[in-house]
Amino acid sequence: MPRPLVLCFAFILVACSPPEDPPTLVPETAAKTTKTTLPAQETPRRKIVIGADPWCPHNCEAGSDREGYMVDIAREAFGLAGVDVEYVNMSWARAIQQARDGYIDGVVGALHGDAPDFVFPEEATGHTTTVLYTHPDNLWHYEGTDSLSNLTLLAINGYSYSPELDAYIAEHRDDPEKVWILSGPAPLSRAIELLDKHRSDVFPEDRDVMEWALQAQGNRIALRITDVIHQSPVYIAFSPGSQDSEGLSDLLSEGTRALKSSGRIAQIMARYGLTWSD
Repeated sequence: MPRPLVLCFAFILVACSPPEDPPTLVPETAAKTTKTTLPAQETPRRKIVIGADPWCPHNCEAGSDREGYMVDIAREAFGLAGVDVEYVNMSWARAIQQARDGYIDGVVGALHGDAPDFVFPEEATGHTTTVLYTHPDNLWHYEGTDSLSNLTLLAINGYSYSPELDAYIAEHRDDPEKVWILSGPAPLSRAIELLDKHRSDVFPEDRDVMEWALQAQGNRIALRITDVIHQSPVYIAFSPGSQDSEGLSDLLSEGTRALKSSGRIAQIMARYGLTWSD
């Protein structure tokens, strides 16, 4: 809901998976059996695969007209180095595991707390402001994790929110009276519904993400912002087990800097009604 070497990358094939997630990606070893015939004078473009659950406007629905500003930045930044980007949707926890296992190259929308073992670029491709939401009738305010003791906190499986809140979730994740972990194909919509129906008390989420989600629902549900608890850069982070990850990280950082210098990032952000935050 926080960096130019040109390396050779394997094309990644896609296989079937459960309907709520995109196809499971075939390991690199299988991809090597595919041969493509190209004119001798042409150099084939490389391709990488990045994945995440929709977290719009940072990264949205794959294949839509607006896939998210972070995806747009990644496509253009890597495009400067002749690298194509395929973006796929799956649950956040699964995306992290797929990348860790080498089935995809990286994840979109990561904080350092999400996947501390991953390779993070020097340049961020986004920014997040995490706030706490309650039902409008709930006048509670956050005063550290002790103030959560009599409340049920919602959290999306695998998400990082802030160092303090992450530690609290890890400590109480097996106690659903204190921490209710949400997973599945639409955890954000589920969280909004649970708050609206007074079935839970508090939910942390990125402010832009929540505003986008509520607008997409026609603003039929109103939630109350209690406190800002964390601000952080957001990254596209790469698989810790791939020898290509350092090079990908460098390419992305170099391309992002070029897009900033040219003013192109500001144009991309404007498509989503946002401005760049350094």
